[in-house]
Amino acid sequence: RCSAARNFPIMSRAMKNNNTAFAAIASALLLGGCLNFSGPKPPPTLLTLSTPAPAAEAGAGRSAARGAAITILVPTVPATLQTVRIPVRVSANEYAWIKGAQWVEAPGSLFQRLVSDTIAQRTKLVVLDPRQTSVDPGHRLTGQLLDFGLDATNPSAPVARVRYDAVMTLADGTGLATRRFEAARPSNSDDPRAIARALDEAAAEVAQQVADWVGAV
Repeated sequence: RCSAARNFPIMSRAMKNNNTAFAAIASALLLGGCLNFSGPKPPPTLLTLSTPAPAAEAGAGRSAARGAAITILVPTVPATLQTVRIPVRVSANEYAWIKGAQWVEAPGSLFQRLVSDTIAQRTKLVVLDPRQTSVDPGHRLTGQLLDFGLDATNPSAPVARVRYDAVMTLADGTGLATRRFEAARPSNSDDPRAIARALDEAAAEVAQQVADWVGAV
């Protein structure tokens, strides 16, 4: 229980101009435990997505004509995915969180990296990260990651669902293509690792669909 507020010193006019006094007060509050800058305690392990097998042996390279590479951007996400926690949709307008489950980074970044690696593995395209595109970004793949969590709106049959609206813009600006991709896996377990595995499988399926579509476009 914080009691420092009861004993907070009355500040004289001279003290208002004294930075040392302010520092002393702040220090006293911190030592008294009244200010807490620590967040919630993280789980013992963090979760991530599996990566596909490397597209080539170490030391192998690829080349592309101007405008022929593809840049994979981090997708936009709704508010429920602007966190490292795993959301659970419990009704049309209600969400909860999986207790003890936390990704190593935000789902948008995880999914972007998975899609990049999968396109590199399943196509012959030169795949670029946005930080590598200052000279020639080539084609651009962006979109919105709409779902990346557990759908429990049917309590008797919850599923891990990944849904992605992709937008591919051609390098020469002559056109674009859009498509929605979705995959789901049953997930009846309340174990965070089991739920993460189901999401991992669904995300891998979506990434493979995206890669095949990009290769065809």
